[in-house]
Amino acid sequence: MLKARYEKRGPVPQDVIEAVSVDAPELGEGEVLVEVLAAPINPSDVLTLTGDYGTLPPLPAIGGNEGVGRVAELGPNASGVEKGQTVLLPVGAGTWSTHVTAAAKDLIPLPGEADPKQLSMMTINPPTAILLLEQFVDLKEGDWVIQNAANSGVGGYLMQIAAQRGIRTVNVVRRESAVAGVEEQGGDVTLVDGPDLHKRVKEATGGAAIKLGIDAVGGQSTDHIASCLTEGAPVVNYGMMSGEPCQMSPANVVFRDVSLKGFWLARWFSKASKEDQMKIYGQVTQQIASGKLKAKIAAEYDVSQIKDAVAAAASGERDGKILVVPQH
Repeated sequence: MLKARYEKRGPVPQDVIEAVSVDAPELGEGEVLVEVLAAPINPSDVLTLTGDYGTLPPLPAIGGNEGVGRVAELGPNASGVEKGQTVLLPVGAGTWSTHVTAAAKDLIPLPGEADPKQLSMMTINPPTAILLLEQFVDLKEGDWVIQNAANSGVGGYLMQIAAQRGIRTVNVVRRESAVAGVEEQGGDVTLVDGPDLHKRVKEATGGAAIKLGIDAVGGQSTDHIASCLTEGAPVVNYGMMSGEPCQMSPANVVFRDVSLKGFWLARWFSKASKEDQMKIYGQVTQQIASGKLKAKIAAEYDVSQIKDAVAAAASGERDGKILVVPQH
């Protein structure tokens, strides 16, 4: 068995992680051995390796926070799942591995006919997209939303979910080469970021009132989004892809009453009821299984190629998610 382990953190994420061989574990009471089918590399995973994320696991640690697997072996008195069943792995289980050991009670059965690669990305990005659209503004059909990092995993899901609800989107990217890929996903307007973004947004939308701004970049990009919003609307930040703190001008904060809020999925889950958590997972599972919700996949890597996989995920020049897909 292989696991992607890191014993330190550093500025170059691929330099701190490596694939190590481990022996098959002896399963304890109620435990299950799961053969990992696919696990994504998210921006939060990269930030965990560099030490810049909000919570950091104790070292040494195994990389990977979400993924999907197939039950390979049942330990003593393990119940609730069956051998050969596709399951959602627990968050933070160290999913960049060929196999994961987990308590049977912590595994969520998934539709076996659904694409496991798409299911592997369901734990973090789709719920984030849904909650960004639901938690801050009471959006109605026909309303406008603007987001940057539209070519990201969250950005792609947000476009699809918004379209299903009749919500219109302005989708902002940081490079011209990303425009075509975003347009393929069906957003209403796609633009490249810049100081004059608000002028181009006004022209493209016919001066529509934009009620919600979603920012994953930080730096000056936060203020670019703020300048596009109607008075009193919020910018919700959920990332810092620029590596810079959010900036907003007094013109937006003072004179236009635009506010800045933050969203972190881990905090939402820590406060949400079990019923609310299962409701959102049920919604996401149904959407992915039916093919109504999907994410682009840029490349797939075996666990043995984890350094290359992390380097690819940390790169800005890619179109889609990087997946760890163990070659069993």
